[in-house]
Amino acid sequence: MRRRPDRSPDRPSRPSGPRRTRAPLAPRHRFRIVVPLVLLAFVASVLLVEGYTTRGFAGDQEGRGGRPATGVPRSIADGGPVVDTANDRPRTYRTPDKTVVLTFDDGPDPTWTPRIQAVLDRYGTPGTFFVTGQQTARHPDVLRRVVRSGHEIGVHTFSHPDLTTRSASDVDRELSLTQLALAGAAGIHTSLMRMPYSSTPSALDAPEWSLARSLGEKGYVLAFIDQDTNDWRRPGAREIADAATPAAGRGAVVLLHDAGGDRSQTVGALETLIPRLQAQGYRFTTIADLVGTDTLTSPVDTADLWSGRVFVAAVTVSATAVTAVSALLLVVGSLVLARCVLLIVLARHHARRRRPGPGGHRPVTRPVSVVIPACNERLCIPKTLRSLAASDHPVEVIVVDDGSRDGTADLAESLALENVTVVRQPNGGKPAALNTGVLRASHDLVVMLDADTVFAPSTIGRLVQPFADPRVGAVAGNAKVGNRRRLLGRWQHIEYVMGFNLDRRMYDLLHCMPTIPGAVGAFRAEALRDAGMVSADTLAEDTDLTMALHRAGWEIRYVPDALAWTEAPSSLRELWRQRYRWSYGTMQAAWKHRHALLERGPAGRFGRLGLPLLAVFQIFTPLLAPLIDILALYGLVFGNPLTTVLAWCGVLAVQAVCAAYAFHLDGERLRPLWALPLQQVVYRQVMYLVLTQACLTAINGYRLPWQRLKRSGDVVLPPQPSTRRT
Repeated sequence: MRRRPDRSPDRPSRPSGPRRTRAPLAPRHRFRIVVPLVLLAFVASVLLVEGYTTRGFAGDQEGRGGRPATGVPRSIADGGPVVDTANDRPRTYRTPDKTVVLTFDDGPDPTWTPRIQAVLDRYGTPGTFFVTGQQTARHPDVLRRVVRSGHEIGVHTFSHPDLTTRSASDVDRELSLTQLALAGAAGIHTSLMRMPYSSTPSALDAPEWSLARSLGEKGYVLAFIDQDTNDWRRPGAREIADAATPAAGRGAVVLLHDAGGDRSQTVGALETLIPRLQAQGYRFTTIADLVGTDTLTSPVDTADLWSGRVFVAAVTVSATAVTAVSALLLVVGSLVLARCVLLIVLARHHARRRRPGPGGHRPVTRPVSVVIPACNERLCIPKTLRSLAASDHPVEVIVVDDGSRDGTADLAESLALENVTVVRQPNGGKPAALNTGVLRASHDLVVMLDADTVFAPSTIGRLVQPFADPRVGAVAGNAKVGNRRRLLGRWQHIEYVMGFNLDRRMYDLLHCMPTIPGAVGAFRAEALRDAGMVSADTLAEDTDLTMALHRAGWEIRYVPDALAWTEAPSSLRELWRQRYRWSYGTMQAAWKHRHALLERGPAGRFGRLGLPLLAVFQIFTPLLAPLIDILALYGLVFGNPLTTVLAWCGVLAVQAVCAAYAFHLDGERLRPLWALPLQQVVYRQVMYLVLTQACLTAINGYRLPWQRLKRSGDVVLPPQPSTRRT
């Protein structure tokens, strides 16, 4: 990542004059907008294609009945199994004696169709395959082999619906998509069709006959059956062969299936049936032969051929993409579950372990320097300074006014608080202000906090106790949301307690803390000098500094009962800007300190443990976590809604358990957790988008400028909760 010069957070006011025309978006900005939209469109297209082309169907066995024909001409009801309604006078075709047409519905299937074809080819027997568009588009190579072997192909619709319940436009769509799939898979169209859930002509009713007339007008010859083997019931190969054998030498159109389940018994039945009928003098033929034509299929023209190939290719790409997405979902789900389990186990150990106190040394009671960088913080600075004045630990407070234009420095001085010094400097950015404060500090322990943060009286005293151990260079405190009365504040409150502080307990045990929050952190001045002071190389100066401390060989601790309340963004716009900066700055810091992966000692420990944990749980997993929600929507539309809802609720339950335990450890009331389900639906999506934008910003090399948030000054210092002392 390229280094950028410091930028002032305050832009100069715009000169008066004619209103300027807004400049077009720069290519880098367009990149961050266009890429997510393209990815979203691609994912949506893939899921729609895959969902529609794989949506399951019940199979011909459902809805098949032996009801008598009503509203159907007697010549049709009593006629043969092949019906041509193209003319004003519909006609039927019977199967001659000693003649059998073997028909197979619902394929092609990659497992059973080739095995059935192999049996037919071995005995030189033609078969008629009524294929669905779904299966054809998904398994075009299977269909091509069937066609090349000379077998007959008929349409069985695209998704196997009951056409009598569909509108005319739906029927046309089912037929056209199936023909498109046939064109792409084998370069053919067919005028032969079997309606799903149909049986014998004698079972037709008025709606079915009306549909048959309509299909005839479209040029389709309809194939019904003489004998149903009920092979879908899997009664046994011999029983299927017996059911397919015509009585008394008659001819028959026989119904079998080559898809929709285990068809091993159908394959076995053919091994018995074909030799048996051949021995009895039967011949095997096709529907086209019954009609008196050579074929009912025809080659397609070039335009239809390429349209079909594009369609089949789209289905293939969608199937591959969804398979990959499903695999990634399995990875993400495993990571999310593993993270939750790891957090709970380690947090429990962190809470229960018996700390040896301050390393066997005397408590730390010496004074502490507190540094507050402030730029236009007039609304917040009084509460912050008064909370520090109430500290039960001796402090000196240094307010570094970083070029404020709203009178922040004057207001801080007017409070006339003891041991508060105000330092004024031109605007140079937060890192420069912090360094100025550290250089002015009178004591070797320095506490840093933001100007919108308030401390409990006991915070500083608790925060500095780990410094009794000379190996400790910095300590992180427990930052909480101080403006949680609105819904957005509650969501962030849940995130702080659950997402940040559980993580810090884990990192504390593993000695690889990646971030000391800017809202509440304490440092040994010597450690700051070893780390090179606060750097302006990244937008996450707190993360950058923490990683530099690890690489300098210092230990970092976490004190969960050192409480601070900070002002969280109160609007989605402000939240977006803050998290955008955090995400991008974290990636900058991780890249800057990537060499820790190869270093030894504490630096290597952090590099080989802390950096991978950061990459996996703060970048990789959140980037892929939207798959959970995307595939949940996919399941609701194309899958089993009940199963999908239960699975999503299971994920939510895991999150709720983690959140409840985190609240318990922090001594927080559980009442705000009512907002957790809505947080998972709305807030989480915003965080996904923020991280995606930050990644794209890093990829195209754009350097995000510092963005100062608007303050409201509504942080409230609540009564100190009954935090479990750890």
